[in-house]
Amino acid sequence: MDTVYSEETNLAVSGRDAMGAAQRAVKRAFDFAAALVGLVVLSPLFLVIYVMLKRQKNGPVIFSQERIGYGGRPFTIYKFRTMSSVETAPRLTPGNGGPGSTVTERFLREHHLDELPQLWNVLKGDMSFVGPRPERKYYIDKIMTVAPEYELIYLMRPGLTSEATLYNGYTDTMEKMLIRLRMDLHYLETRSLRLDLSIILRTALSIVSGKKF
Repeated sequence: MDTVYSEETNLAVSGRDAMGAAQRAVKRAFDFAAALVGLVVLSPLFLVIYVMLKRQKNGPVIFSQERIGYGGRPFTIYKFRTMSSVETAPRLTPGNGGPGSTVTERFLREHHLDELPQLWNVLKGDMSFVGPRPERKYYIDKIMTVAPEYELIYLMRPGLTSEATLYNGYTDTMEKMLIRLRMDLHYLETRSLRLDLSIILRTALSIVSGKKF
């Protein structure tokens, strides 16, 4: 886990990434443009959420945490706060945000509005719209003791959504983490711009319809 991998080295060693260099360049260009537009268009919603959370006086409006991303490099992920209590140790969080969450915080989490600040992560290049959800080193170390192939995840930028996110939900158990890993590796071996578009559309429809995932 201490090794930082270059894209070229990873691709040469694994040969498992179905997305070629040209598609990866288009994917990154789309991520940058869409994240920029999203930050501008959704800025009024950001303000409303900010005011709602600020009025609760339960802590910082923005929650930040170190995750491991592209090439095995750490980065800081941003979310709107959905837990009133401060985490003192890594733990798996249930989809409802836990017993310390307020009604507003649970609503934001259940409708994935807490993830909106990650548009900044996408704009910076830490993340993509589609890719494996980024994990904490604490849990990666645990996963790699039984599934060392997790290292292949570093070939991809982490994503806001994925098929694993849609169909495996919040990974609140180690078993679900391993299921997510298998789904993410399948994505790596089959991914394309067409598949990314399909995942984005399915995610949008799920959010609009109120489907929990």
